[in-house]
Parts: sequence; C-alpha cells; structure tokens
Amino acid sequence: MYSRLIEIYRNNPREGHVLSIMLVAFAVIYFLPAGTERFDNAVLEAIRLTNWYAREHVILCLLPAFLIAGAMATYLSQDAVMRYLGPDASKPVAFSVASVSGTLLAVCSCTVLPLFGGIYKRGAGLGAAIAFLYSGPAINVMAVVVTAKVLGAEIGIARAVGAIVFALVIGTIMHLIYRKEEAQRSVTSKRGFTGGSSDQSMGVVALFFALMVGILVFANWAAADSPVWMQIHAWKWPITALLSVALGVLLVLRWQWPVLPVLLLAGIVAAFALLLPAVPELPFVMGMGGLMLISSLRTEDREWAVQSWDFAKQILPLLLAGVFVAGFALGRPGHEGIIPSAWVAAAVGDNSLTSTMLASVLGALMYFSTLTEVPIVEALLGAGMGKGPALALLLAGPALSLPNMLVIRTILGTEKTLVYCALVVVMATITGFVYGNGW
Repeated sequence: MYSRLIEIYRNNPREGHVLSIMLVAFAVIYFLPAGTERFDNAVLEAIRLTNWYAREHVILCLLPAFLIAGAMATYLSQDAVMRYLGPDASKPVAFSVASVSGTLLAVCSCTVLPLFGGIYKRGAGLGAAIAFLYSGPAINVMAVVVTAKVLGAEIGIARAVGAIVFALVIGTIMHLIYRKEEAQRSVTSKRGFTGGSSDQSMGVVALFFALMVGILVFANWAAADSPVWMQIHAWKWPITALLSVALGVLLVLRWQWPVLPVLLLAGIVAAFALLLPAVPELPFVMGMGGLMLISSLRTEDREWAVQSWDFAKQILPLLLAGVFVAGFALGRPGHEGIIPSAWVAAAVGDNSLTSTMLASVLGALMYFSTLTEVPIVEALLGAGMGKGPALALLLAGPALSLPNMLVIRTILGTEKTLVYCALVVVMATITGFVYGNGW
C-alpha cells in the first residue's frame, strides 16, 4: 500500500496532492472531539457569532459599504485620488486626508474593508490607504470617549494618542518598505487605468458620497451611555430616511435618473417601513437593492452595480468564514469558545512583555464590533488583566480581526498583509508595555 502511495506521488503529483488533502480532511473529521461539552459549545458559539454578524452587520454595515466602494471605483475622479492620496502626493496631506476620512466613518474592522479596497483600487498610495484602513475602526471618537468614561481618562487618552500615531507611523512604514513597488504602480495606473468616472462636478460627487456615508453612519448608530448620543440614536432611522430621500433627489436631478422608478422604489420602501416599523432592516435592504437594480439597467451607471457586486463576492464569503473561525476559537463577548477565557485572563495578568504581546495577538485575531471592545477589556481588567495588555488589546483589536486579515490578503497580497498585521501587533505590544510599566 505504501509503495502504491509513493508511486502515485511520483507519477501524478496533482493526484497525490488531492489524496493528501482527502487524508488530512478525513483525519481531522475522524478525530474531532465531537460530543465533548467544550467542543460542542465552541461550534455553537461559532454559529451564534456568525448568525449575529449576519443579522447586525451584513445588512446595515457591509451592504452600504459595498455600494460606497463600488461608487468610489466608478465615480470618484482618479485625478483627485492621485492628487490627494496617490503614491506621488504630499505625504502629510495624503496621510492627513486618509486618517481624517477614516475617523469620520467610525466603522468596525470589517466594514472599512470595501471602502479601503475602493480607494486603493482607484489609485490611492499604499501608505495613505493603510492609514485609512487603520484609522476607520481604531480612531473612533465615541469609542475613545466611552473608553475614558468606563476604564478611566488615562487609558482613554493613551488609546486616542496611540491610535492617531499608529495610523501615521504604520502608513509611513508601509510606504517606505514598498516605495519602489508603489512608484511602479503609480506609473502603471497613469498609463493603463480602467474604470468609469463621473461627468458631475466635484461638489455634486462630494455631496453624493457624503449622503451615502451619512446613511452608513446613522443606520449603524449604536446605543451608548451618553445623553446626546442616545438622543441621536432615538432618531437614527428618521435621519437615515431623510438622507435616503436626499440621495434619491440628487440622483434624479443631477444624475438624470428616471423619476418614475425612483418614486416607485421610494413608495415601496416607505410602505414597508410603515407596515413593519420593528424591522427597519427590511426596507433598508430593499432600498439598496432597488438602487442597484436601477443602476444596472442604465448604461451610464451599470458599472456602479458591477463594481459593488465585485466587492461583495470577493469580501463577504471570507468575512463570514473568518467570523465563524473566530467564534469557534474565542467565542462571543461574554461567552467562551474552544479556548477557555480563564487561560486568556491568566496569560495577560501582568504587564510583562509576554503578556502584552499575547494581548496584542489575541486582539488582532478576535472580532470586535464598534464599542464592544470596551466592556470586554473592562471584564478582563476585573479578572486581573494588566493595564499594559489592556491598552495593547484596545490598539490592536478594533483595527484587526481574523476575518479582516483574510480580506486584506485578497486586496494587498500575503506579504503586505503579514507586514501590516505584524506592524500593528508589534506597535501595540511596545506601546502597551511602555504604558504598563510607567515609562
């Protein structure tokens, strides 16, 4: 038998690889500890986290992000992107624009991915795109405020300063490492860039994107322990509806979309919103689907639907697979996966370099939705976590996650993804270690 297997490998390597994969898959399935309480619970946690992610993030976060990313690739002027964010742009300007843009979105590590892909595909330099990628989930103003209120002003300020510095430093390092490759990419983009561009004025295009970003932000406005924040949260759907109406008016008046289909779509969305007020996600997704349908039927706007679909089919499967694996390994907030939370608490119980690095790595692998990292760190601090590892987790966790890494790899490639993730982990470790030891 063994000689036969060796013969297969030698004479037909491809069949040998298939056989190897089959044997490994069978061995994994055969030796799964199914029936044990921890394994079964980890599987359930993976399913529950994926279910929660699909309910809470795919419709409200990712779908509008795909539409915005598709619109970036279609309507955003390449000249404007190259001027402010391109490889040859002034680095202070490019990094400042990227960081501020990411900060205004205040999205999670997964929602920022289609937007990052959109500006990078449109010609943004690697350094500026990375600054945008990190700043979106990490420099979240409300998250910093909540951190300061719940965990103390000291760690809140440390998180804010650290996140801003990280966005600039990591973006700069990525630019320096790949500056020759980026210079070649800039030349190639100028010579052979393909993709549509809008005939609208810059002001109209800016308003178009502002309305869509506003819809994304307000539809995902999370509840928090703040009177002003909660007041806005109570009005999130009326505000989202007003922004959607304004977007429809803009498309009719300036994009020359036909009035009848837009009015019909608005009527259907409004009817479902009034009939099913407890399920606002339904009219929301119907509105986005209607926009893409009308866009796909118009020759001059069909590219918007095509680009949005390209981002969705590239990113969504990897995100769901990554969330499932993350749920299996670490569970949901407040629930355990295959790795006991007691192990985590014990491993990060002091301010040593090892504990801080472990907190950075765990934070980089876990998935945090907006604001959830604060109660998680609060619980870990209560279980004895050192303040250095706590800061490291706050700096690495919101910006990275296993699903996030899988998607970044499809956009940047394996090497750049590993370098970016390593920079985040190393800088979070160093910053947390310095902070934890009072240097």
